[in-house]
Amino acid sequence: MSDTLNTIKQLQVQMEKSVIGQKHMVKTLLISLLTNGNVLLEGLPGTAKTRSIKALAKALSVDLGRVQFTPDLLPSDVTGTEVYQEVEGKPTLTFQQGPIFNNLLLADEINRSPAKVQAALLEAMEERQVTVAGKTHKLPELFMVLATQNPVEQEGTYPLPEAQMDRFLMKINLDYPDKAAEAQIIKLVRGEEKPTQESFQPIDPQCIFDAREQIFDIHCSDSVLDYMVSIIIATREPENYPDSPLSKWIRVGSSPRASLALDKSARAMAWLNNKEFVDPDDIRQVVHAVLRHRLMLSYDALAEGVTPDQVIDEILKQVAVA
Repeated sequence: MSDTLNTIKQLQVQMEKSVIGQKHMVKTLLISLLTNGNVLLEGLPGTAKTRSIKALAKALSVDLGRVQFTPDLLPSDVTGTEVYQEVEGKPTLTFQQGPIFNNLLLADEINRSPAKVQAALLEAMEERQVTVAGKTHKLPELFMVLATQNPVEQEGTYPLPEAQMDRFLMKINLDYPDKAAEAQIIKLVRGEEKPTQESFQPIDPQCIFDAREQIFDIHCSDSVLDYMVSIIIATREPENYPDSPLSKWIRVGSSPRASLALDKSARAMAWLNNKEFVDPDDIRQVVHAVLRHRLMLSYDALAEGVTPDQVIDEILKQVAVA
C-alpha cells in the first residue's frame, strides 16, 4: 500500500468515526473528491448530510463555505458581487468573493431556491471558475460542491433541472441508521459535549492531488471498458433487452457524462481497493451512485413505485461481462 493510499485510508477512518452508520456515504464522498467531482446528497433530516462535509473539511483542514438555499436567495449571494469603494479618494469597484470561493461548499437544501440561483453553481461545478460582470475568477484548485436536498418536503421547492443533475458526479441516498448505529450516535454526541484533547492531526490536502495522479494511472482493459459502455448504452436502448421491463421503465437514458463519471469513479474505487486495474466489481460498487440521478423514468415506472436503483439492478442483470 502506497503512502498516499495509507493517508487516504486514515482520512476515511477519521470520517467514519465522526459520521456513524454511513460508511457508504464516506466512501462516495472520498471518491468524488479524488476524481474532482461534485456530490448530491438526498436524505431525511438528521442523517448527517451537513455533518459529513464538516468532518471532511476538518480532517483536511481546508476552508468550508455554506449557503442555505432559500426562495429569496440571489445568485450574487453564492458567487459574490462587485462592491463600490473609494480608494485614495477615487471611486472603484472591487469584487467581493462569495462563499463559493472555499475549498468545500455546502449547498444546503439546494432545491429550495429557484433555477436562477441553482444555475449560479453550474459554471463553478463544471469549469471551476465564476464570471461576474464580465470578469472571470478562478476557484481554488481543491474544490468540491456538496449539495443536499430533502426528499420528504416538496412544498415550496424547485426541482433541479436534468442539466444540473448531470453535473453531479454522484448522488447519495441516505436512510436512517439502524439500532446499533443510533446508540453509537448518542454516545458520540454525548462525548463531544465534553471538550477533550484533539488526538487526530489533519491530513495534508496535497495527498488528494497525489492520489489523483495515481488514480489516473490505474489500468482499465478494453473488456472492462466495453462493460462500462454497455451499461450506459442499456439506459439509452432498453429495447435491446425484450425479456426485461427496462423499455417500459426508462424514458430517457444517461448522457456521455455518465460514461466519463463511471470510468473515473471505477478507477478511484479500484485505487481505494489497492488494485492496479479496474475489474467489474469496482464498476458495480459505484454504478448506482453514478447513474441514479441520470435516469428519467417513465410514468409507468413511477406509477409502479419503481426506483432508479431497481432499474440499475435490472441493467446489471441483463448486461453481461465481456
